[in-house]
Amino acid sequence: MDELLVAGVIVVAALTASTLAAVAGFGGAAIMLPILVWAVGVRDAIPLLTVAQLIGNLSRVWFNRGELSLPVVKWFAFGAVPLAIVGGVVFATAPAGALVRVLGVFLLMTVAYRHTAWGRNARIGLRGFLPLGAVSSFLSAVVGSVGPIMAPFFLAYGLVRGAYIGTEALATVVMHVVKLGVYGRYDLMSLRILLIGLAIGAVMFLGSYMGKRILNRMPERVFPFIIEGVLIAAGLLFLIKG
Repeated sequence: MDELLVAGVIVVAALTASTLAAVAGFGGAAIMLPILVWAVGVRDAIPLLTVAQLIGNLSRVWFNRGELSLPVVKWFAFGAVPLAIVGGVVFATAPAGALVRVLGVFLLMTVAYRHTAWGRNARIGLRGFLPLGAVSSFLSAVVGSVGPIMAPFFLAYGLVRGAYIGTEALATVVMHVVKLGVYGRYDLMSLRILLIGLAIGAVMFLGSYMGKRILNRMPERVFPFIIEGVLIAAGLLFLIKG
């Protein structure tokens, strides 16, 4: 495989993915994961994606730093840290294809749920982010991408635009730091993966900047529809590629 072609495809995918994630809060991993599996294989793809996502999410935290909801991140972290460790161990020792397909079904059901009477009026309190952090971090460590699962709950709490993007990104950073520690413990990290991940992350920083510019010009009422569009696309992708 031509290495220059592979590098070019990864750069374009990273820029597209990070721009989308900066607008919708997620979706970047759903774009990057199949590209990375094609380029480096499934066993290296998720640790590599985790490094790149860590940089991408840190950039979204920075660009939305004035709108963060730190109490949400605190309660999310209480559940995220222990279950990210468990999920990392599961990833190191077991396949996850079936779980990816279940995740796809869940995402499509989430969109349908949001349009029911209960879904339109649903709210989540601060303590509800503890179980959300636990479930999300476990799945993230196993399948690499759970932003679409987290999105409806952050929206239900009332976060929108920059507050949603930045707060969700900071919560995700917590997951990724713990996951990387576990992956390193099981020798799933290498200097090569770290360097490639940092290079992809640099491209994603640029995409985050572009996405933030788009987000600032977006009418607030349009925001949930964009998120639902990405939810549907990610759900179908997981069903097909799982």
